[in-house]
Amino acid sequence: MNPRMSMITLGVSDLERSIRFYRDGLGLPQLESPPSVAFFPLNGTWLGLYGREALAEDVGISAEGQGFRGVTIAHNLHSESAVDNLMAEAVAAGATLVKKPQKVFWGGYSGYFADPDGHLWEVAHNPFAWVGPEDD
Repeated sequence: MNPRMSMITLGVSDLERSIRFYRDGLGLPQLESPPSVAFFPLNGTWLGLYGREALAEDVGISAEGQGFRGVTIAHNLHSESAVDNLMAEAVAAGATLVKKPQKVFWGGYSGYFADPDGHLWEVAHNPFAWVGPEDD
């Protein structure tokens, strides 16, 4: 699998609300796309938003279900203060604070928020290794 060709798609209950959260609240650039889906380029991948019912239908499973889904999405930053700033930005945009940023057992610093549909995002700083693309 070529990681530069991957995309994460989140099934969302209210597409317009989620677009506002990611585009306006978190400042992700939105690509031009059909009205039933939204795409946001990330560093090396894309984030896709698609109606929850339609995504479940495409997969061939029920859209019903709650609780921990066994998946988190992580966003890594260069400093603890950057983690704190992004977490505050996400909460101000409508995210729910799940775990306040803090020093963690592996020596880094991280916290979690849930987007308007409950998708869990970890915001982290790893002082031992950069997780991301090489700087130009």
